[in-house]
Amino acid sequence: MSLRSMISSLSMGALALAAASVLTPSAYAAAPESNDPIKIALFDWTSVNLNAKILGGILEKLGFTVEYPTADYLSSLTTGLTNGDLDVALEFWDTTAGEAMKASDATGQTERLGALGPKAKEEWWYPEYMKEKCPGLPNWEALKDPKCAEAFSTAETAPNGRYLGGPVTWEGFDDERAAALKLPFTVIHAGTDAAMFAELDSAYQRKAPIMLWVYSPHWAPAKYKGEWVEFPDYTAECYNDPKWGVNPDEKYDCGKPHGEIWKYSWAGMKDKWPVAYKVAKNYTVDTDELNKMSGEIDLEGKTPEEVAAAWIAAHEADWKAWAE
Repeated sequence: MSLRSMISSLSMGALALAAASVLTPSAYAAAPESNDPIKIALFDWTSVNLNAKILGGILEKLGFTVEYPTADYLSSLTTGLTNGDLDVALEFWDTTAGEAMKASDATGQTERLGALGPKAKEEWWYPEYMKEKCPGLPNWEALKDPKCAEAFSTAETAPNGRYLGGPVTWEGFDDERAAALKLPFTVIHAGTDAAMFAELDSAYQRKAPIMLWVYSPHWAPAKYKGEWVEFPDYTAECYNDPKWGVNPDEKYDCGKPHGEIWKYSWAGMKDKWPVAYKVAKNYTVDTDELNKMSGEIDLEGKTPEEVAAAWIAAHEADWKAWAE
């Protein structure tokens, strides 16, 4: 073979390798996958959107196109993930989405991809300094004392205490819980996750009264000293059978369930994008790391994209293994 022929052969080989690396959606795919965009849900709190941007950034590194539709938390389980509006969503909490997940599973059109990793806890929470005015806490029965309730009151609720719940789309049954346990508290729902925690920060700095919905994983329980109210332990009967519990006439006379945070996909994802499906199924995140990253966004002003890019760079070996 002449020198020119050898150079030509080497050049053609290099071009073939280069083409192979850019013309398929993923270098890891055994067969070409769909070029349609993968739609990852955004909801209305920080950690879920950060996880969406991390997974989406990984998939873009692997050659996929990604879109981020904003969706409704609970109804997406039986609408967006079943009708093509969404392909994957990364945070459905046992604490609030248990019934919606059961309904989603029953459709046969979605797939539960496994647990995200962190354990879910959501409950009524108060700053430590409020125990001076309601010393029976964290026992929920302390809240029945009119003096304790008044200590948590504001001008709009007095003499009732004020409980700041999450956005109404989160449900959580706080209105029903207050009624079933006969608590002299008025439930006010925050408009957004950000507004809720901004109000906590303002009250905490002034040592003003506040009782609100705090959840974990989140940076707030680490930043602020406080406690969750200890309600009667959740059981399925509490949410479904009025005769269960301290109030024989009402459901929801207990605390919120604890448990896992689940990932879901459209059932067809595994066939349309096998590698992307594999990455989504394998994707997990450490609790402490998630709390820290959420704080970087909410407290330090970083964008979800910036924080996600840093995580992707630091965990390259992990996500490449997920795709294999």
